[in-house]
Amino acid sequence: MNRIIETERLILRPIVLSDAEAMFVLDSNPNVNIYLGNNPVQTMEETIGYIENIQNQYIQNGTGRFAVVLKETNEFIGWAGIKFLTEPENNHVNVYEIGYRLQEAHWGKGYGSEAAKAWLDYGFTEMNIPKMYASVHKENAASKRILEKIGMQITSEFLWNDIPCYWLEMENNML
Repeated sequence: MNRIIETERLILRPIVLSDAEAMFVLDSNPNVNIYLGNNPVQTMEETIGYIENIQNQYIQNGTGRFAVVLKETNEFIGWAGIKFLTEPENNHVNVYEIGYRLQEAHWGKGYGSEAAKAWLDYGFTEMNIPKMYASVHKENAASKRILEKIGMQITSEFLWNDIPCYWLEMENNML
């Protein structure tokens, strides 16, 4: 997969194995995992397995999570993208979900909103996705704000692995 999306400050590109060290820093941080079931990765092998899983999603589904890289410094600061959900989540399956995760040092700078908006636009205009979905831990106010800022609306609440979550949706008005 060689798709690249550029925003004003970011480059969104496929995740590669050379991102493993930066991905490990991201996914091993307990603060990043607070609203994700609090299971930080423990080993580089876990991170490499995660990257290989993402790369398989590119092949199987034509999309997935992409590296978020700062244009100014070429620094990997996290990931964002559209995942095709093949396992049920809130009674939905075979739907597209927008998601993102950033390194703690880059929180609160608008990068999450910028990346999420770019993916939402790409999903609607280039992939012709009829409806985009997202989920967020009910206590994760910053992530909820990002999703609402890009136009998504809460449609229900559900438990994911015993974690109370909001389910958000947005119709593609560009079809």
